[in-house]
Amino acid sequence: MEIMEMLGESKEYIESKLGGRKPQIGLILGSGLGDMADAIEDPVVIDYHDIPHFPVSTVPGHKGHLVIGGLEGKTVLCMQGRFHYYEGYSMEQVVYPVRTMKMLGIENLFLTNAAGCVNENWRPGDLMLITDHIKLIADSPLRGRNPDELGPRFFDMTQAYDKILITVAEKAAIKKGIAVRKGVYMLFTGPAFETAAEVRFARIAGADAVGMSTVPEAIAASHMKMHTIGISCLTNMAAGILDQPLNHEEVLETGERVKKTFSALVREIIRTWPV
Repeated sequence: MEIMEMLGESKEYIESKLGGRKPQIGLILGSGLGDMADAIEDPVVIDYHDIPHFPVSTVPGHKGHLVIGGLEGKTVLCMQGRFHYYEGYSMEQVVYPVRTMKMLGIENLFLTNAAGCVNENWRPGDLMLITDHIKLIADSPLRGRNPDELGPRFFDMTQAYDKILITVAEKAAIKKGIAVRKGVYMLFTGPAFETAAEVRFARIAGADAVGMSTVPEAIAASHMKMHTIGISCLTNMAAGILDQPLNHEEVLETGERVKKTFSALVREIIRTWPV
C-alpha cells in the first residue's frame, strides 16, 4: 500500500472520532512528560493500537494514546508517547504520526523530549529551547521515494525550529518566571546511552544536549513546512561528566520533578501560539 493511501486511512479514522473538531497544534510528549495530557479539556482519547497503520509505543513512560481536546484556548492533538528508531521502527514509521497530523490539517508542531545534558554549565532539570540539531547518522525519514503531496524532494532546514516560536517561548518563560536555556540537540540512535567519548565529541561538534528522538520528526515537519518548536527537559548529565552510571529511571524521576514547571511553560506557549 502506498504511503499516501495509508495516511489517508489513518486520517479518516481519527477524524471519525473528533466530531468535527479541527486540531490546530500537534504536541508530542517525551519520556516522563506524558501526564501533561491530563490537562486537556473535553478529551477524545484514541489508542495507537486502533489507528490504521500507526506504530505502537514500547518504551516505559510512553502511554501510547492520542488525546485531542482543548488546551489554553487552542485545540491540540497530543501524543502520549512517540516512536523511536531503536524500537526497530524505520525512520519512515517514526515520523508517520507527524505526517498524519499534516493530513489532518495541523500546521503547528510542538516537540518535547527528555535529553542528556552535554553543556557542563547547565544542570539536570533545566529546560532547553532547541535552536538547531545535529544528525550524523546515515538514515533519514525522507530516504527513498519522495511523497510529492507532502513536500519537495529537496528542502531547506535552516528554520527547522521556528524563530518566531522560539521568541514566543522566551516571552512565555519570562512571564511565568521560568529560566530556560537555548541550545543545539544532537541525535544518537540508542537505546544504549552515549559513551563518554561520544559526549565529548558532541560537545566539540557544538551540541548542548543529546537524545534519541525529535530530529526525525523535525525533519519531516520541515519537509511539510510545519511551524515547529522543540523543548528538551535535561534529565541527567550526559556520560563522563559525572562519575556515575546512567539509567532510564533517572530520566523518569527528573521528568516527574520538573513536570509542573514544564507544564506551566508548555501551556503558556500554547496560549500565546500565533495560529
